[in-house]
Amino acid sequence: MPVLMVATYNEDGSVNVMNAAWGTMQERSNVVLNLTETHKTVQNIKARGAFTVSIANAAHTVEADYFGVESGNRVTNKFENSGLSASKSETVDAPIINEFPICLECEFIEYQNGKYGCGVIGKVVNVTVDESVMVGDKIDMSLVNAIAFDPYTHGYYKVTERVGEAFNDGLKLKK
Repeated sequence: MPVLMVATYNEDGSVNVMNAAWGTMQERSNVVLNLTETHKTVQNIKARGAFTVSIANAAHTVEADYFGVESGNRVTNKFENSGLSASKSETVDAPIINEFPICLECEFIEYQNGKYGCGVIGKVVNVTVDESVMVGDKIDMSLVNAIAFDPYTHGYYKVTERVGEAFNDGLKLKK
């Protein structure tokens, strides 16, 4: 599971970030995050109509994990405690965490709470990428050093090597 940092502003304008390992792209322009309404982040998303999703990297595993083990409902200054910094998005009412190299800036579409799960759906309206992970005009994921979460062993793993070509390698098996 990708380790995603979901950032919002609290009522007082301070930054709130949570670790969300249960999220994905629904289609090219929409994200879905499996989050319950009890999360401070979900309350903020509904109030502000926006959020950002950053991809956590190996250099900030400790901070990423802290955003998952500490609740914004209990600790109002948890972002300050992390030592990270944030900038205001120019496109949505949400913060961009400066230390994470890729950030999806999202407008809130809706919250679904159904028999088979619940979650936030957002429309990606802008993507910011740090130049340090770019090669020419493309993102080099090996430079991102993204981390993934293994829900069975509770481990974090670096995602650093490209091992295939999507929509191409499997064509070798077609008859």
